[in-house]
Amino acid sequence: MKRLASRLSAVLCLLSVVCCPSLTAQTQLSKYVPGITTDGAIYYLPKTSMHFIVQVEKTTYTPGEYAAYAERYLALHNVKAEKTVTHRVTNIMMQPVGLADTAKCFVVKFNPKSAASNLELADDGVLLAINSQGIRQEHPRRFVPAPKARPVNARQFLNEEILSAGSMAKRAELIAQEIYTIRDSKNQLTRGEADYMPNDGAQLRIMLDKLEQQDAALTQLFAGTTVCDTTEYIIVTCPMTGVKDMVLFRLSQHLGLVEADDLSGEPYYLTLEDLHTVPAPADSKKKRKLVEEGIYVNIPGRVKATVTHEGRVLYTEEFTAGQFGNVELLSGELFNKRYTTHLRLNPVNGGVELLEAEQPR
Repeated sequence: MKRLASRLSAVLCLLSVVCCPSLTAQTQLSKYVPGITTDGAIYYLPKTSMHFIVQVEKTTYTPGEYAAYAERYLALHNVKAEKTVTHRVTNIMMQPVGLADTAKCFVVKFNPKSAASNLELADDGVLLAINSQGIRQEHPRRFVPAPKARPVNARQFLNEEILSAGSMAKRAELIAQEIYTIRDSKNQLTRGEADYMPNDGAQLRIMLDKLEQQDAALTQLFAGTTVCDTTEYIIVTCPMTGVKDMVLFRLSQHLGLVEADDLSGEPYYLTLEDLHTVPAPADSKKKRKLVEEGIYVNIPGRVKATVTHEGRVLYTEEFTAGQFGNVELLSGELFNKRYTTHLRLNPVNGGVELLEAEQPR
């Protein structure tokens, strides 16, 4: 115990040397690394970051080869003759994730009179539990897009007469006639007026599906094709105070999601409101000692996150965050040898999830 206190005093002395401007900057300092030793432990409390999961749909329109004849032969109006690409936000979600707050670094000393020697730390040094099983936080799941159907090659449905036509206009006319023939065949099957009717409903469904596939593929030669792709982005932000209309990201109709400072996209704003559910500590102006007997925990405060675009609210949620609230000390008397205290902290906000004392038998 004395050895740990001596080392802590040495660290403070070195820090005071670095802060003194009159001394030369030749002293090399090792980083204050959290972890557990035989004498004690150095741990962090978490701050709460926000992982915004934004899904953006990209729509690509490719005009058909015979788009110029769409209105003449198929009565399709306003068919675009140029390729276009557009983007839009289809969904916004948020998941709070805990990060080590380096401004909340504390030390606990092990001594023979204490039962607080069984500590569990996360990989980044955040305190998870004492004499208990810690909770491992879940990170956002990766987005897996749905598999796409293979595109149908319309040229496989073109007969010899169409392929041998001498001009594009003539080919367009013959393809349109083929489309109307296919549609007439579908109508005859559904009405039961076809020259050859299938024996059962399953065979009828197969025939109708084949005709529908041919109709759609040939019509695309005039109307064009539209393909939609969805991409998921994760935007991480961790404000330490409330914010009003902070640009979270921007979306360009042609480029998709861009950086917050890229003016080619329209802004999507984040407002983070402190709901002040935790009162300020009475001794907030008093300077606490670096080392005290006991365990520090967060008393997280409740906040409200809202994402807006053009004045419309797209997403809102309330949650607790470690940086909005107080830090409190659990007395070392809770961890003496008279009974075993089980402590478990929330890995996202550092609040107490479990605190119970087990009396010895």
